[in-house]
Amino acid sequence: MAMSHSGHNLLIGTYTETLDFVTGNADGVTGAVYDPRTGQVHDVTVLAPTRNPSFLALDADGTRLYAVNETHTFSGQPGGGLTAFARDLRTGALRQLNTRSSAGVAPCYLSVDGRDLLVANYDSGSVTAIALQPDGSLGPQHGHDQHAGSSVHPERQAGPHVHMACPDPVTGDVLVVDLGMDAIFTYQLTEAGLTERPGTRFAAPPGAGPRHIAFHPDGQHLFVVCELGSVVLTLRRAAGGRLDLAHVASTLPAGAESGPANLAGGIRVTPSGRHVLVSNRGQDSLVMLRFDPGTPSLTLVHSQPSGGECPRDFCLTPEADRVIVAHQDSRDLVVMDLSEDPAQLTLVSRTEVPTPSCVLFAP
Repeated sequence: MAMSHSGHNLLIGTYTETLDFVTGNADGVTGAVYDPRTGQVHDVTVLAPTRNPSFLALDADGTRLYAVNETHTFSGQPGGGLTAFARDLRTGALRQLNTRSSAGVAPCYLSVDGRDLLVANYDSGSVTAIALQPDGSLGPQHGHDQHAGSSVHPERQAGPHVHMACPDPVTGDVLVVDLGMDAIFTYQLTEAGLTERPGTRFAAPPGAGPRHIAFHPDGQHLFVVCELGSVVLTLRRAAGGRLDLAHVASTLPAGAESGPANLAGGIRVTPSGRHVLVSNRGQDSLVMLRFDPGTPSLTLVHSQPSGGECPRDFCLTPEADRVIVAHQDSRDLVVMDLSEDPAQLTLVSRTEVPTPSCVLFAP
């Protein structure tokens, strides 16, 4: 995919197969170009065929791309997979480096932590660290932890379900979000592998179903979107690496139905730190919550129909003046203008994209 001089490269994770919750019709990792002048997305192109690359992560300079393969069998073996690509900065083309097992079932999230790739295995409820080789390819397993536990939802929380694993930008620890256990784990990643820090496990409200974390620019506050409860938890750092609950805010406007009718999805913090954005799947909306650091608390100040069905993920544009929403079920990307004063989202454009599940900008 060649990029226009006036556009930004978009990388799009997709579903290529039918699972319990999605009818995938994509062919693999997909690319597109976003034009900041017009707010249009164009030149949608398959960059690399691969199975269910539902979540993507870039390395620091954008020359290596990593994809989960959200599957129950991979390369003839039980479990999910991971695929590493070299990326040409001039053309955006991807070249597969290698693949390997995720050491769990249905990996749904990954992130780059220095010389390691952190992987969340959803169905099996485990976290894996994979060493990255000097050329960016996937090396041996560096660490692994299998969670054991449950919470109150009889179906979604009958066992552990790890939904996110990422480096903490302040402490350098690894934070792991387990939807099935209503918990956030804090690990050290050392030469010996992953070790949970004693006394730091955070317990979310029962049945909340924590999904993803977003960090405030002040370094002191974190926000956790909870899929099952349709709430955002405001956490503040405390002594000894603990995270304390400061506030709980609904992701739904007053009168909207929570529970099975809605599953909260993506979460992002604006660069100013003034607002937290969350997508609602079911209500199919994008909401803005204003952050008050003095309290600290969140207040829902704007709700906007997302313009499609099942807004699974979204990202802010590099200029932070628009949001691009990936709709899994209506199979499109929707661009919205973003204003923080007043807090407002306005539909700009819509582009068809096969079963998008993740969207990010690339250099």
